[in-house]
Amino acid sequence: MARGVGGHSPSNVAQYLKGINFPAHLPEMIKQAQKNNADKEVIEELKQMPDEEYGSMSDVMKGYGKKH
Repeated sequence: MARGVGGHSPSNVAQYLKGINFPAHLPEMIKQAQKNNADKEVIEELKQMPDEEYGSMSDVMKGYGKKH
């Protein structure tokens, strides 16, 4: 079975943010994920993250951990 199915893995989310320029705000990240053909589940995971400016992929991973 594939790892990260359903967008629940942070690395899966990072894969769909390739090409984004940091710093980036949450709406920009959602648009980039859509541009990279992210699954609906990945988009929903992003939408649950804090709406703030992210300075790096590391910040995105920290925000991902705060979403619940």
